[in-house]
Amino acid sequence: MKIRFYDGVEDSLLQFAVIIAKYDGRWVFCKHKERDTYEIPGGRREAGEAISKTAERELREETGALSFDIEPVCVYSVTGKTRVNATGEETYGMLYYAEIKALEPELHSEIEKIILLDGLPDKWTYPSIQPALIEEAWRRRKL
Repeated sequence: MKIRFYDGVEDSLLQFAVIIAKYDGRWVFCKHKERDTYEIPGGRREAGEAISKTAERELREETGALSFDIEPVCVYSVTGKTRVNATGEETYGMLYYAEIKALEPELHSEIEKIILLDGLPDKWTYPSIQPALIEEAWRRRKL
């Protein structure tokens, strides 16, 4: 698995949006209904959707965020076979950071629950990818 970071790429290459989020000073992580691990909110871009709108939609769907400030951090790519990339070729996504101001009391998606942590989780859904995304956001002083 190889992860790279870019300041930008052609918009059409961006397939995913991942959003590092905080609420009330704590990290926000999601637990999918079919897994017992945690992940950063995010997901796949829909046809015709601006990548910024993907980030906003995924943040709302996966965390129940009602009000938030969001900003891009950088483009990332992953090369290697993953659960969402059977071919292993390089895929691109946009990494964002969000400060959530208000949350819905109940989720309405494939996410079972969110957890708020002072640190990072022990059980990652994507352990070889998502910690590296957080590290890069720290390096770029976006967190």
